[in-house]
Amino acid sequence: MKYDYLIVGAGLYGSVFAHEMNKIGRRVRLIDRRQHIAGNIYTEEMEGIQVHRYGAHIFHTSDKQVWNYVNQFAEFNHYINSPVARYREELYNLPFNMNTFNRMWGVVTPAQAKAKIAEQIADLGIKEPKNLEEQALSLVGADVYEKLVRGYTEKQWGRDCKELPAFIIKRLPLRFTYDNNYFNDRYQGIPVGGYTIMVEKMLQGIEVLTGVSYRDFATGQEESGGRVTDREGNIYEKVVYTGMIDEYFDFALGHLEYRSLRFETEVLTDCDNYQGNAVVNYTEREIPYTRVIEHKHFEFGTQPGTVITREYPALWQEGEEPYYPINDEKNDTLFKQYLELAKTRSNVIFGGRLGQYRYYDMDKVIAQALEAVEREKVEL
Repeated sequence: MKYDYLIVGAGLYGSVFAHEMNKIGRRVRLIDRRQHIAGNIYTEEMEGIQVHRYGAHIFHTSDKQVWNYVNQFAEFNHYINSPVARYREELYNLPFNMNTFNRMWGVVTPAQAKAKIAEQIADLGIKEPKNLEEQALSLVGADVYEKLVRGYTEKQWGRDCKELPAFIIKRLPLRFTYDNNYFNDRYQGIPVGGYTIMVEKMLQGIEVLTGVSYRDFATGQEESGGRVTDREGNIYEKVVYTGMIDEYFDFALGHLEYRSLRFETEVLTDCDNYQGNAVVNYTEREIPYTRVIEHKHFEFGTQPGTVITREYPALWQEGEEPYYPINDEKNDTLFKQYLELAKTRSNVIFGGRLGQYRYYDMDKVIAQALEAVEREKVEL
């Protein structure tokens, strides 16, 4: 058989691209090495609760076109992301706002909060930050840094803040309002019934194979950008590749670096409300996980039990799941070299977080996929 596109990866980028091309009559086939569709936004039902298998995913956007697009496939609830940070036995609202500052210092007006932060920054006298610790201290002062930034950041990166470069934190948003909404975007919510159902609707009428890796599936490819074939002799005019760009080229130029995550999920049948909030960040270095997610709160659940997930940051190693590109100077230079190599593959489109080695929010991934679709339509 002859196909127009082989799409590698059933996450948002691949699924949106597949849907749009199928809609205009292109013949597409989609594969994913995992045993399920929806990539990192995959949700599965446990105890009547939609569990975010790969960490909390809250859809948010200010792009009305993208918002209208996803609403074709799902009804979104009115969930607002308002995480809480726990430092020992103290609880603080995130993002850093007047509720945070009131809890920390007892201040009640924006002027008082600004004065307190300015006083702490001035006392430190940091003119040219040499590392992440000094950069953060020069932005928010000692108290916010020690209680809410240092431990969490060191767990995320697996290194002491003094050993991390300053540019990792360009800014730390301070809000001088009593607003706990983490995102400023106009549109926000969770798909009713979970993300998997949303992606299933995108992929209706499309051939999907799960549990299949690209390397095991594709058997032939012209180096100059010719057609791809599979083990059954099917032919694909183009490939849409959403996996790791360095893996596609067999790490010919070296390995790009990532941070990974490990998830520990627990069903609590004798507890109907474990922490009172969907997301609680643990900012102490001594506690190994960065946050606990209680999934039922994403959909205002009233189930008699609950499901929680502890999220542990981890060093990525080959064969594990990469989650966060490490966009430092060394890795960005290597990625640019891979981009030059990608230009020799005129029949391959690299997209998504891993294909473009960038952290993207969900709405940006969708917008990116729709832009790629429009570019392809021009060539049809």
